[in-house]
Amino acid sequence: MANEYQPLPTLTLPRTTDLVQLEQRPHPPINMHSPALSVMTDLRLVNPVGIRGDADLREAHQRMISHGIRLLFVHDDDGSLLGIVTAVDLLGERPIQCMKEHGKHHADLQVSDVMTPRDKLDALRLEDVAAANVGQLIATMKQLGRQHALVLEINSGNGHYEVCGLFSTSHMARLLGMPLSFIRVPQALSEIQYSLLYTG
Repeated sequence: MANEYQPLPTLTLPRTTDLVQLEQRPHPPINMHSPALSVMTDLRLVNPVGIRGDADLREAHQRMISHGIRLLFVHDDDGSLLGIVTAVDLLGERPIQCMKEHGKHHADLQVSDVMTPRDKLDALRLEDVAAANVGQLIATMKQLGRQHALVLEINSGNGHYEVCGLFSTSHMARLLGMPLSFIRVPQALSEIQYSLLYTG
């Protein structure tokens, strides 16, 4: 059977051979009219980095550092998505709030204590993203007040939703060459009360 195929030509590596540096590769210019997919991290091509909900905060932080990322997908033993945890969740006010509310020491906190749970996350449908441009995506994330947005598609095999993409305002800001930072305006009185009680 192998006789049916012709081998490819080869070459000896020249002296001027370098390893590719992904961040230094030229990107096509990105602007507000560019397709939204051009700024999406495609998790069908890039393995998402995850962590178990019962891992401690130090392990989560070390994993972010070792992978050069600021977000981890939190999962259970079966691989089901429980939520996400960001560097801000680990290093911001959430651990302090949790220590006060539950009387825990920092070393006893788990990722599940400070993550944003699945039912509190906003997501976009892949088919909507595929028809959108960067400007629409930025307007959406500004309205949500989020630094990250997940993209979902349905697995035709089992009918489950799957997270297939991720948008990050810091990634988009680098590609656009402009700052993008959204502060969420509280949408309800309960959110304002919570903010005054627990984050002041």
